[in-house]
Amino acid sequence: MSQQDQTQSDAAKEEEQEEKDGKTVKEKRVITGIPLFIITVMAVAGVFYQLYNAGFGAQAEIQIRSIHWAYMSFIAFLIYPATKKSSLLRPSVFDWVFAVAIFATGIYVFLTWQEVAARLGFAIPRDVYFGIVAVILLLELVRRAVGWILVIVVLCFLGFAFLGPWMPGAFIHRGVTLDGLMRVLYISTDGIYGIPIGISASFVILFIIFGSLLQETGGGKLFTDIAFGLVGKTTGGPAKSAVLGSLFIGMISGTAIANVVTTGIITIPLMKKNGYKAHTAGAIESVSSTAGMIMPPVMGASAFMMAEIIGIPYRTIAISALTIALLFFIFLFVNVHFEALKNGLKGLDPSILPSVKQALKERGLLIIPLLILIGLIISGRSPGNSVFWGIVSILVISTLRKNTRLTPMRFITAIRNGVINALPVAVACAAAGIITGIIGLTGLGLRFSSILISLSGGVLFIMLIMGMISAIILGLGLPMSATYAILAVLTAPAIVALGVPPLVAHYFLFFYGALSTITPPVALSAIAAAGIAKADPMKTSIEAVRMGMVGFILPFMAVYRPGLLLLGTTFEIATSIFFVAVAVISLTFAAQGMVYRKLNIIERLVFFVPTVVVFASPAFIFDLAAVAVVIIAFIFARRGRPLEAVSG
Repeated sequence: MSQQDQTQSDAAKEEEQEEKDGKTVKEKRVITGIPLFIITVMAVAGVFYQLYNAGFGAQAEIQIRSIHWAYMSFIAFLIYPATKKSSLLRPSVFDWVFAVAIFATGIYVFLTWQEVAARLGFAIPRDVYFGIVAVILLLELVRRAVGWILVIVVLCFLGFAFLGPWMPGAFIHRGVTLDGLMRVLYISTDGIYGIPIGISASFVILFIIFGSLLQETGGGKLFTDIAFGLVGKTTGGPAKSAVLGSLFIGMISGTAIANVVTTGIITIPLMKKNGYKAHTAGAIESVSSTAGMIMPPVMGASAFMMAEIIGIPYRTIAISALTIALLFFIFLFVNVHFEALKNGLKGLDPSILPSVKQALKERGLLIIPLLILIGLIISGRSPGNSVFWGIVSILVISTLRKNTRLTPMRFITAIRNGVINALPVAVACAAAGIITGIIGLTGLGLRFSSILISLSGGVLFIMLIMGMISAIILGLGLPMSATYAILAVLTAPAIVALGVPPLVAHYFLFFYGALSTITPPVALSAIAAAGIAKADPMKTSIEAVRMGMVGFILPFMAVYRPGLLLLGTTFEIATSIFFVAVAVISLTFAAQGMVYRKLNIIERLVFFVPTVVVFASPAFIFDLAAVAVVIIAFIFARRGRPLEAVSG
């Protein structure tokens, strides 16, 4: 595997350079010395505090959330420079002042929450002063870590809160006072310390630490080696390895960009070497990594938020999402296979591929913590408690082999890296808390839902189109957690009002929020993949939409066929999965223009029709007719001479 290791090293250098150029992610400092020591102490202390609460649940929610935001925001001000001209090696004096000030606002809430409860949550002047500082510094942190778009969105909602009496039509409200706003945004669990940051504090940070520890012990290499060992030598092996590797890594990361960077630095160069065009290689990796965001058991902050908002166990969401996630991955796997066939691409040389048997022998024990995590979630344990024991199991199991054993320094490094990787999520969640707090305070949610129902004329399909467009547009400029938080309180109630089960309505919006990472013009995972592939970002994102087109159909099918989310009778669930799977495969044939040979335009249309039928009508008789058409068309296509590469 020396050649692959060298490829990974070279690609990692390219990715590092891309980050320095500011083309893929927000620029971070590379800190050393005393500042690094302080960051490390903060990160380790904060994570241990949250592990203790996840394992034993000793503290009140607002205490957990305020401590989490205090140390995360402190570290964020030291990690993210204020401007492009700021030093990338050491924080400035202002960074230290801002870091200490925002840390103090969090500690203030931690120390005074009982006093606030005793006065029934009413704000006093001291609360208002601290609250103003907290909001201003949060906006500055959002600008640094996420970008101006989310800052502008938050400012618009703040303006809406104060300008209520002068708003037009249905958006009018009586307005809020500064005291009343700070009461909600700062000293309650409805604003900065609301559900979004609660999700970051209770679940997300620990799942990211779980993934970071698993990576540090060699779990990432294990899953990548398994993927390459299983499918690397088949037709289009590097692309299939990207899909399979992203499935495995996605199960523990829950973020598209992290998935792209983890697997893409290996798969993209190999795809290019194998003959894939640069933008196609980037597109395949970005779509696969985006699909990893919807793959249980870890589906990111938005999925945990969904469980809290609609009041159902996270395991229900994870289990329900499994079928659609697998259908998406099946479509991608078949899609890249035919893409390779069309271009006459072979697999990789078996001599450079890792041995699955050897990989399992060296690091196979690292699968056990993931199985423990999945098992605990399915058993009904809370996500926080499940990941607590998952982390404990990593620490125990990794000691059993020398090549997976964590030294104290590697353990500390993994925690620090995990915290730093989680910073954008925490910042976005805190900002989302301000937005959702204002929506609740002003009553905008109910009025906006009524407006949407009126605009749609009460027609569900039109409402879904509006929801899809809203999710994609918001997702173009906002992190997925912020996108979902807004849609969950503004759009989801309108969809539910038209008879859609809450789980289905929220999952519909969640899915399209995930797809926004590959949707032009701002497609963050596609841009990250394009940076590694040295390809045009726009061309890569457009190709990603083509490669992942089934993702834009599956959420609609889930609304009209709730069986896809495992809702309904056993017969409804089974038939929904079967007919949609047939439609997905048929769409792949139509999109790629191949089965056992190249298809002409008429044959492609014939394969496209069953997808339309299954999509448009859940009637059983039409579903059977669609399956019959696929079978007949498949038989006729097979009668032609197959391509030589099909045997791969």
